[in-house]
Amino acid sequence: MDSDQFTLGIEEEFQIIDPRTRELTNAISQMMEARQKMDSINIMGELHQSVVEVASGICQDIKEARAEVVSNRLAAVRIAQEVGMKIAAASTHPFSRWQEQQISEGQRYQELVGELQDVARANLIFGLHVHVGIPDREDAIAIFNQARYFLPHILAMSTSSPFLNGRNTGLQSVRSLIFKRLPRTGIPEAFTSYSEYTSFIDLLVKTRCVDGERRMWWDLRPHPIYSTLEFRIADLPTRVDDVVAIAALVQAIVATLMRLHRNNQAWRYYPSALIEENKWRAVRYGVHGKLIDFGRQKEVPVRDLMREVIDLVAPAANMLGSLSELEHLYKILDHGTSADRQLQVYEETKSLEAVVDHVLDETVAGVI
Repeated sequence: MDSDQFTLGIEEEFQIIDPRTRELTNAISQMMEARQKMDSINIMGELHQSVVEVASGICQDIKEARAEVVSNRLAAVRIAQEVGMKIAAASTHPFSRWQEQQISEGQRYQELVGELQDVARANLIFGLHVHVGIPDREDAIAIFNQARYFLPHILAMSTSSPFLNGRNTGLQSVRSLIFKRLPRTGIPEAFTSYSEYTSFIDLLVKTRCVDGERRMWWDLRPHPIYSTLEFRIADLPTRVDDVVAIAALVQAIVATLMRLHRNNQAWRYYPSALIEENKWRAVRYGVHGKLIDFGRQKEVPVRDLMREVIDLVAPAANMLGSLSELEHLYKILDHGTSADRQLQVYEETKSLEAVVDHVLDETVAGVI
């Protein structure tokens, strides 16, 4: 296989928290100014000034990816401390409201708000994006088509957004529903070839639906710049170990599907509408619900289905040197996700401030 096949890139979007109030704070400009030349981390702004995004470089394996995730969190923590703030890894803040958040300066953000109005302003969410390298674009589309099936499974294992606007939403991933309000999101359709995909994008550009491929915000997409598939479905797990496990799962799924593709085999095609049914179940119940096994046409508990998925991709993970990271998923199945732990803290304390403190502590666990 190509030398840059199945490389990894990990992007994390963190909350910037005022430790006194536990609220989100508009401090990205201060953090970017506090970054020193010696800091290897590349911190970036996002739509809201209370978001800081960090991204790894191109990682050759999961061990390198873990090292970069830890290094990036450590640097982001230090820079936040320089301006009297902290960072938190979870996909929604329990009680801060979007109406109080400032939009970042910059033409791209202003144009986005001008087009989408309150749909953009209210999109106060934080995600995890995992890139897997696939140099050949036709291969990438073939894997893209097959990997769509596994997107709800990835979401179920990553949930970290049960609270919004001071309420327990009853969902494990309210972030997913907030993001769904934007156009060109959700489970994408399949394409017969890369040329069909580019023709689709060209039509949207020609008709002024989008100004470029970057405005495609699907849960999975061929990246418009890099030779990667970008998995955008996941909530941002709070713990480093969970982030790395999700990355290992994504990489192993891609490698498994590539092996099938190279052997002139393929995962069965399912319409996006059916996959969306499983996505809803992941949004609502996380690891506690059931997903539909469409091949068997029956409901299967997530905990059972994920064990089947782990068994399926384990040979690829073993080849990639990520089997131990993949097997961390068993701990998530047994003990729950960040959403479960946040809900437990709230049940015990009845305090959303305590939930924020819990997330802050878990964000740096194993980092400092």
